[in-house]
Order: sequence, then C-alpha cells, then structure tokens
Amino acid sequence: MPEKIGGSCLRQGKGKPPISCFLRELIAGKGVLIMNVDFSKLQPYVPFILTGIWTTLKFVFVSALIGLLLGTVLALMKISKSRLLKAFADGYTSIFRGTPLILQLIIIYYGVPQLTGYDMPEFLAAIAAFGLNSAAYVSEIIRAGIMAVDKGQREAAQALGVPYRPMMLDIILPQAVKNILPALMNEFITLTKESAIVSTIGYLDLMRRAQIVGANLYRNFEALLFVGLIYWVMVFIMTSIGRRVERRLRQSDIG
Repeated sequence: MPEKIGGSCLRQGKGKPPISCFLRELIAGKGVLIMNVDFSKLQPYVPFILTGIWTTLKFVFVSALIGLLLGTVLALMKISKSRLLKAFADGYTSIFRGTPLILQLIIIYYGVPQLTGYDMPEFLAAIAAFGLNSAAYVSEIIRAGIMAVDKGQREAAQALGVPYRPMMLDIILPQAVKNILPALMNEFITLTKESAIVSTIGYLDLMRRAQIVGANLYRNFEALLFVGLIYWVMVFIMTSIGRRVERRLRQSDIG
C-alpha cells in the first residue's frame, strides 16, 4: 500500500526535511495525497447536478426582471417632486441594501406562511427575495443613469410642451439605459453568484444539488468543486457578453 507523500522525507534523519524532498516525491508520483480526491464517483450524478443550471438561471432571470421593473418605478419615485414618493423609495432602498439577502430570503420563506397561512413554494420565495433586493440596487443604477442624461434635453422637452410620461419613456430612459447597461449586466452576474444561498430553503439549484450528491456519496469536496467550476463558467460567459456589449456601445458612441 502506498504511503503518504513525504513519508520517506520525514524519516530522513532529524530536523525538518527540505521542501525539495517533498517536491521530488510528488513529481515522481510516490505515495498518495493526504486528501483523497476522486471525481469518478460523481459521474452518475452529473446529469442531476447539471439540471441545476436551468433551475438556477430560471429563478435568477425572473428575479432580475422583477428587479428591473420595480427598480425603474423606484428610480422614477426618487426623482419625482413628491416628498412622500421620495421618502418611500429611499426607505425601501435603505432597508433592502442595509440587511443581508439571506436574512430577507429566510424572513420571506418562513414569515409569509406564519403571517398569512400560505405555504410559499421555494421558487416563489426565492424570486420574491431576490427580486425585491435587486430592485433596491437597480433603482440606484437607473436613477444615476437618468441624472447623467443632459439636463438640456429635459428642459427642451418641457419647453416644447412634451408631457412628463412621454418625455421619460421616449427621450430620457432610452439614453439612460444605454449608459447603465454594463452596470445592469453586473447586477445580473451578482444575482447569479448570490443565488447559491437559496439552497438554505431547499430550492434545488446548483448548490443544493451539490449538497445532496455530496451527502449521499460522502464526497462533499468533489461535489462543491465541480459546482464551483460550473458557477465560474457561467459567470465567465456572462462577463464576456457584458464586455462585448460595452464595446459595441462605445463604438456606437464614437460612430
């Protein structure tokens, strides 16, 4: 039976053995690693884990859509002339940005059934928590984008008698979206990475499936490494898409 790497090095006289001895044994393939890593046992469970990609992206996409729609409304409330609407939007943003997302998720999942008697499904709780949380961040992104639009265009529209709603929908918001598209893409990437916390309520996303497989095989390390690689690939693809979109936007501005 092979011994652990470095076993012969430790037997070479007294004192601390040189690091070169350990490296020689590792390169030569002598012994086995102290941590026995075996990914072959995961092979029968790979389809089960990969299905989590769809379940993860599905709830992230719906959450991002909710965050975008609600965030747009909150942004318009923040720049409105009504103090009440401003106070509500600012308070909403302060609460959801000032508390942990996992706390919001658990409160929604366990609190709603306790208050209403409605047993909320994991998917609905996940999109509610992530959508409401994302709206707080998206509202600030959109507000900043609107404020970045040249004030002269708004003043010109008002001078021409353009009503507020058409002015925002047809003139201001299209320009603001063009400026904030990279930031919105980063928010979507952040949601994807943070989506792993929905495993705490039992939703069968990537992380939860890895936990189930790891518990069944007693191979949590391998399962988590495999899922970590999947998350990295997903984020890498999204980042590449975001950079390409940003380059095209810059080229259109130059053109």
